Amino acid sequence: MAAPLILVSGASGGVGQPLVAELLARGQRVRAQVRTRDARAAQLAALGAEVVTADLYDPDQLEAAMKGVQRAFYLPPIRPYMVQSAVAFALAAKAAQVEHIVSMSQWTSHRAHPANMTRQTWLGDTLFDLVPGAGHTVFNPGMFAHNFLRTIDFAALLGIYPVLSGKGRAAPVSNEDMARTAAVILSEGPDAHAGKRYRPTGPALLDGREMAAIVAKAVGHGVMPVDLPIWMLAKVARQQGIDIYEIASLRHYMQDMREGTFAFEGGVTDVVEQLTGSPAESFETTARRYAALPFARQTLANRLKAFIAFNLTPFYPGTNFARYERQMGIPAAPAPSLAIADPVWRQAHAIQMAFTAVTPLAPGSGTQFAHP
Repeated sequence: MAAPLILVSGASGGVGQPLVAELLARGQRVRAQVRTRDARAAQLAALGAEVVTADLYDPDQLEAAMKGVQRAFYLPPIRPYMVQSAVAFALAAKAAQVEHIVSMSQWTSHRAHPANMTRQTWLGDTLFDLVPGAGHTVFNPGMFAHNFLRTIDFAALLGIYPVLSGKGRAAPVSNEDMARTAAVILSEGPDAHAGKRYRPTGPALLDGREMAAIVAKAVGHGVMPVDLPIWMLAKVARQQGIDIYEIASLRHYMQDMREGTFAFEGGVTDVVEQLTGSPAESFETTARRYAALPFARQTLANRLKAFIAFNLTPFYPGTNFARYERQMGIPAAPAPSLAIADPVWRQAHAIQMAFTAVTPLAPGSGTQFAHP
């Protein structure tokens, strides 16, 4: 019997690309949805994926892309009207009679979160549960390691590591580990995974200063952590060309981290190892991979570029996020609250952590996996 055809949306992105590769390595048939035909799309085709171009906001294009598909991975665009793409995706899945939807969610998914992206994610989580005939799996990792390695060039080239999360802690998970885990869920299908929620994390809770020490090992020299206020994030982001909307959300996630959302009930799970058979990679392993990227290589030209960029950062314009959100017509939550402050969120997420949390024992005793 032929393997099921699996659609991966956002296939040219940081999680989508390794997910396509993992699925193909497992012998699955993969249809990779991309927005444009570019070099990344060509790489996916070279791996053996069927590449289709479709706008995630267009129901007709998505319906055409999903014809013949049995399973689908929804990777939401980080855009103000993401929920429109979720509705279009759900309609296309219904038309194609998809048997299994795996949706990339957020650990912070909450109906009243101050981040519009997170409120929309909560709506998407609810929406996919309603698609007739389709099993739904919620994939809700915590903080991506990528978020803490965007500025690894400053660490590699200038010996400076910006810390925007105060003393907050998280267990950063790599794109590659998320891809490995999602590939297992999609390959095994709805019989094994429908109705479940999975939170893959890295192997250890870390704060910004601990991350700086690990990054120092990765780049091979001393690195000084520098505490920055959250408002400085907008300046760094504008300098790096990151979309304002993404930063409008990320500033709230840094506050979430400060308040303990990502360390809730121990903060670390064994989901990656449970599903893939291999433990999640360490933050150091991920950092070494980023340190080897061209923009972080320790060359004279890169050092000069980083030095100029770092010194220009204070002069970049900030962003009035409230005004930006009004101009974009983004609806405000009537009574916004961080996820950890909401009793409904805490109850549901405590149950999820009870089945996957890794609980440290006394020093020298190793690690205990808690599965009540």
